[in-house]
Amino acid sequence: MTAATPFLKSEERLGPLDSRYVNVETLPWKPTPCPGIEMKILLEDKESGLMTALFRWQPGAELALHEHVEVEQTFVIEGSLIDDEGEVTAGNYVWRPKGNRHIAKSPKGALVLSMFLKPNIFLTGENEGRQLR
Repeated sequence: MTAATPFLKSEERLGPLDSRYVNVETLPWKPTPCPGIEMKILLEDKESGLMTALFRWQPGAELALHEHVEVEQTFVIEGSLIDDEGEVTAGNYVWRPKGNRHIAKSPKGALVLSMFLKPNIFLTGENEGRQLR
């Protein structure tokens, strides 16, 4: 596995079996291709597609119709996410099986921790056909 934490200080000095202690506060928020949604990547393996990240949703942000290529897991820290199947609120968790398709929205904003085995495929919008987080 070629997992890493982008922007992790002193990672180059760590051995392959050393633990990675991540000061999340020092990691930068990065824009995503979806307006109003930013992320901090905590763990990423570009070869396999594995990723764990914090996502910050601004009020009214929407993630266009997409398909989960593998299982996706999300724990909501603040706010909530909704779709046509239901709502996941602060302190709660949702996971979606491979093949699940939905549009996600956050009317009031949210902070979530999400884990992916592979990137999503977007089915509509400007990212249609692209594999993205």
